[in-house]
Amino acid sequence: MTVLEEMRIRSLGVIDDAVVELSPGFTAVTGETGAGKTMVVTSLALLLGGRADPALVRIGAKAAVVEGRLTMTAGSSAAVRAEEAGAELDDGTLLISRTVSAEGRSRAHLGGRSVPVAVLTELADDLVAVHGQTDQQGLLRPARQRQALDRYAGDAVAGPHTTYAAAYRRLRAVATELEELTTRARERAQEADLLRFGLNEIAGVEPRAGEDTELAAEAERLGHAEALASAAAIAHAALAGNPEDPEGVDATTLVAGAGRALEAVRSHDAALAGLADRMGEISILLADVAGELAGYADNLDADPRRLAAVEERRAALTGLTRKYGEDITAVLAWAEESAARLTELEGDDDRIGELTAERDGLRSELSSLAQALTDARTEAAARFAEAVTAELASLAMPHARVSFDIRQTESADEVSGIEVGGRPVVYGPHGVDEVELLLAPHPGAQPRPIAKGASGGELSRVMLAVEVVFAGSDPVPTYLFDEVDAGVGGKAAVEVGRRLAKLAKSAQVVVVTHLPQVAAFADRQLLVEKTNDGSVTRSGVTVLEGEDRVRELSRMLAGQEDSETARAHAEELLATARADA
Repeated sequence: MTVLEEMRIRSLGVIDDAVVELSPGFTAVTGETGAGKTMVVTSLALLLGGRADPALVRIGAKAAVVEGRLTMTAGSSAAVRAEEAGAELDDGTLLISRTVSAEGRSRAHLGGRSVPVAVLTELADDLVAVHGQTDQQGLLRPARQRQALDRYAGDAVAGPHTTYAAAYRRLRAVATELEELTTRARERAQEADLLRFGLNEIAGVEPRAGEDTELAAEAERLGHAEALASAAAIAHAALAGNPEDPEGVDATTLVAGAGRALEAVRSHDAALAGLADRMGEISILLADVAGELAGYADNLDADPRRLAAVEERRAALTGLTRKYGEDITAVLAWAEESAARLTELEGDDDRIGELTAERDGLRSELSSLAQALTDARTEAAARFAEAVTAELASLAMPHARVSFDIRQTESADEVSGIEVGGRPVVYGPHGVDEVELLLAPHPGAQPRPIAKGASGGELSRVMLAVEVVFAGSDPVPTYLFDEVDAGVGGKAAVEVGRRLAKLAKSAQVVVVTHLPQVAAFADRQLLVEKTNDGSVTRSGVTVLEGEDRVRELSRMLAGQEDSETARAHAEELLATARADA
């Protein structure tokens, strides 16, 4: 379970420097009007990516800073998202900080790493639901209402929703491919014609891999045949002698003479014997080279017709490399890839038929699954409305009625929608239903969306009732209520406290309240007090226990800490709360 353990607030509004230590269960924040209690809500909103208003910075300070310490379960969605953003968790503890400068600049840090403020906003839905007069989140958004209703419905929705979501994703993929095949038919036909032309051109030339390199070398040799033959003849004469010049001296004769001279005396010196061996090797090498030069000259083809044929073939290959690749190897690779692509393009008609049939089948399947989702949601919504309405009766709203509006939007045509209930309707990844929570605050009133159908105080109580009903199905681990007690007193106030305590059994609950009936049910009560200079310092936020808590409840009841009647009433409230626990 994720728990917000502590917040440190510096230079924010009336708060100079204060630490707010929260209970994992129910924490009540109390104090005189204007003492800075709502700064708790403001601070939490900043930690969760709320708008940075430079007017919040305390006069004379350069910046306001809010730091929060949370413990969270490894592998939870919030922990995973934080780690993805580069945050480091120390034994399941995550540190969040937000700085707002007097000039309006804002910085955010998550687990010791600087992050965009948007990352904190992404974490907000998984961490805290804030309900206040001016800051409504969570279930005020229709998308969140649908998600919560689906969780409340349990397996009745989860089963068909999983199947529906898989079919929906497949339908989107099929529709995308089908649209590409049909809308780009002309372009694909043109592409196929170009590929056929290129493949036919390459097939007509019939190139071999590496042929262009081989022909280039042959052309170079044929183009310089006379120079090559002359050089080979001169070199051969120098090595083996010229038959037309019997008196000429050649390298082979000279080396042979040197070898005979060394052989004659090699037995007298081992070093000279080694040189004699090397001289023999030179003689053999000269003879081999001379022989190869003679053969080279004999085999050298100086036929102009062969040179012309080579150049003609090279021109044909160059025509291919100019269009299809830097060399013949690349040309052959292009031909192989193009042949596969052409096969794919030529099978488009068959593919279009297959995709069309699959699309129609998926649309029919989605229609059935969407109807099942609608039926399951409708049944769950009725149970939800009944439960929340019963909660509101105990929260000083005895005539209020809550209901769900589950509706569908008719599609302009059958292509863009699916048929549900005999008519085409717009569909999405979660079905065809638009889900909205409605409130009729009194008899005769038309049900309206809860954000519009309730006053600020009523809205907080509706949110409380909803959260109590949804406790366990909505994964948000921390709830913060501001002004949940607006317009409530007496017995209804006790019921508000009792229900907040009930919600705190499955989640962390923080409440800013003026009502002692609510504060008495808290596991921890924090008192916010100003100093004489009008600021809240570190010592201005204290945890109340024992006699101090009785005194504060007495003040909240009668405005007098030392009133014996108020003290007796305060002790009675605490006893009632303990008995309920």
